[in-house]
Order: sequence, then structure tokens, then C-alpha cells
Amino acid sequence: MPAHRPLTYRAFVELATADPAVVGLVLKGSHAHDGMVTEHSDHDLYVILADGAATDLTRFAGHRTPELDLAIITLAEFRTAGMPGFERYALARARIVLDRLDGGIARILAAKARLDADEAFRDSDEWLDAYANSLYRSVKNDRDGHALAARLDAADSIRFLLELLFALDRRPRPYNKYLEWELARHPLPGWDTGMLLDAARRISGTGDVPLQRLFAQVEAAARRAGHGAVLDAWGEDLDLMRPQEDRS
Repeated sequence: MPAHRPLTYRAFVELATADPAVVGLVLKGSHAHDGMVTEHSDHDLYVILADGAATDLTRFAGHRTPELDLAIITLAEFRTAGMPGFERYALARARIVLDRLDGGIARILAAKARLDADEAFRDSDEWLDAYANSLYRSVKNDRDGHALAARLDAADSIRFLLELLFALDRRPRPYNKYLEWELARHPLPGWDTGMLLDAARRISGTGDVPLQRLFAQVEAAARRAGHGAVLDAWGEDLDLMRPQEDRS
């Protein structure tokens, strides 16, 4: 008896393209990011079905191998995927393999790639407060001789800072794996990419308080964007977060 041959990406795309129930195929992950594919990269594929359509492709639901990972969903489900959620960045940078909706799949992806103004403002408020909280704890722990706590809080602060900076630009934050890829191709306005990545690396690794003078730039950017109230709520504690020369 011949051995069962695993389903390949190319074979499945041919099969799905021939099925009229399929209105879109969307590839996410490493294969959607130029230069990020390795020998270990699988193909992460969204299979988008017309609402109410019948198809035997549903037999592949949950299919996952080192070659191919399938998510089979309806068009209605696809519209809301990652809105909000962890998948949003993956879909924001996904690659369209098939779009039978005259650009409709592309428009759905474009909407995921851009936060609306209210969402961005609300998220920025929350991430700014979280960043300030972790930064404050890091600096205070460093002052009080709690070295490990200071480093852990510093690492947390970088996570929240990146969420904030992307929200200010109305973009979903990339996964850590794609951070350098994203910034190299789509820099954050007003920020030097090399400086930002170096600061993230060093602050996360050492918790070095002097390096966290980055707060001065963050504070200025946040106030320009209308988030001064979040910062002012910290009162005199802001003095501990600011670079030494800015403290009174």
C-alpha cells in the first residue's frame, strides 16, 4: 500500500482555487514577510468561504503539519478576525493569494492594518499609562537596590512602549519576531529606528536607568498627540521618570 503523502501548500491552493465556495485565500506569517522564511517556516493560510456556502474543504479544518497550517472560516468570521486580537498584525501584513471579491479581501485587510482614530486614542491612553507604570516601578526599584525587579519592570516597560508608539501611528504592534522587519520597511514617524531598537535591546537587557531617558521623547510625543492628562495624573511621580537633568 502506498504511503500517505502529506498535503502540500501548492496542492491545497490548487484545490481551494477550483472550489467556488472559496472567496479568498490569505497567507500570513513568515511567507508574507520578505526575507523571513527559514527551513522551518510553514505556510499559514486563511481559507475564506462565502457565507452559507457548502464545501467539502471543511474536512481540512484544523489541518496542521510542518508544511501547512489551515484556518478555514467564513467571510463574516474573517471580517472580525483580529478586531481586536492577537491576529491583527498578522493579517495587517498578510499576502493575498486569491481574492474573488473584486478587491474585497484587500479592503478587509487594509481595515485591519489601520486603527480608527477613536480606537487609536483610547489604546494610546492605556498603553501610555502602562508604560509609565512599569517605568516608574523600574526606576524606583533601581533606586531602592532591587536590581532584578528593576530589570523585569524595564523589560515590561519596553513592551508597553512599543504598543504605545504603534498605537500613536494607528498601527497594530508587530510581533517581536517582525519588529525589526516592520521598522526597517515602515518606520515610526518621528523616531530613529536604530536608536529605538538599540534602546529596546539595552533597556530590556540591563534595566539601565540612564538609558530610560527615552521617556523625555515619549512624553513630548504623547503630549503632542493629546495624552497629557494621562501623564499629569502621575503628579510628582513624573519627576522620577524624567531624565535627571529634567527633574526639579
